[in-house]
Amino acid sequence: MLGIGIHSFIDGFIYSITFTLSIFTGALAATGMVLHEFPEGIITYLLLLRGGFSEKTALILAFLAAALTTPLGMLVSYPLISQIDKPLLGILLSLSAGALIYVGATHLLPQAEKEHARFSLIALGAGIMVAILIVLSN
Repeated sequence: MLGIGIHSFIDGFIYSITFTLSIFTGALAATGMVLHEFPEGIITYLLLLRGGFSEKTALILAFLAAALTTPLGMLVSYPLISQIDKPLLGILLSLSAGALIYVGATHLLPQAEKEHARFSLIALGAGIMVAILIVLSN
């Protein structure tokens, strides 16, 4: 739970960077955040249940760790990040993207190879379209 909380807090820094670059990029990142944090919260809840916590306590702790720490990270980091010039923000965003690509390539790609090719092609096409929208929005 603490690891998820720290991870989600750092995610908040990434979302501060994306909203500082543009509202559209931030909105896309926020959509990704919801899609990312929701299953993370469910997994945290299930792990806490398995660890012996009551349902109510597990729900509260999972909510705190997976849901509240990300906005907290945004609130803490935004005053600092909003003072950074655009070229450095671009570098920070590229480092964030590189970290996500690394995780995707090392952890998610082997799992994706087990899925049906049709779904992988649809996901790849959707990812390319999102990337084009991001590039065109800036």
